[in-house]
Amino acid sequence: MRSTPTIFLAIAALAGASPLAAKVAETSDNGFVTQDLAEVAATPMETWLALIKPGNWWSDEHTWSADASNMMLTPQAGGCFCERVPGEDRADGFSLDGSVQHMSVIQAYPLRALRMRGGLGPLQGEPATGVLTISLEEIDGGTRIRWEYVVGGYMRYDVDTISKAVDGVMSQQLAGLRDLLGPLGTVDTASDESAEEAEPTIEAQIDAMLDPQ
Repeated sequence: MRSTPTIFLAIAALAGASPLAAKVAETSDNGFVTQDLAEVAATPMETWLALIKPGNWWSDEHTWSADASNMMLTPQAGGCFCERVPGEDRADGFSLDGSVQHMSVIQAYPLRALRMRGGLGPLQGEPATGVLTISLEEIDGGTRIRWEYVVGGYMRYDVDTISKAVDGVMSQQLAGLRDLLGPLGTVDTASDESAEEAEPTIEAQIDAMLDPQ
């Protein structure tokens, strides 16, 4: 199992990653909000069925077992977004499996929305917690996926630093789901060679797609 500092360093290294649209929408003295969006060439049904099987798209680098296939999600209220941590082989042949609860499900509307509560990554070791709302919207040719992670409470991290790091990791996971289902041809800032020049356009796109109406 990885130590919390190791996971935090990995998160920080990926802070600049982005799927299609991503931003830290708000920060305060004791919390932050990240918003990420992707559009996929899949129906809401296909998207939902993929979403609830995180072992197929979550990054190995951001697990405690170093293997995303150990991730599981029960999409119903009270359900667990959990991970099995296989026991290490021993000379006596005896080992015990461990487990991690990443988040707990507090709302599930199949094909529409999934809401979970919990502190991801290094936030698991802090009093702070977060609510992740994932919404699905049918659009022409596919599905729009929105992720909003609202974090609040005491934490031993600089908010500006941890918010960008967490958004980078959230973006990476959404990119994994997007790649599994197939992108819908929206500009991908991670692969755009002129990302710096395109930044104002991307920000405008994020604001239009993510900000509450």
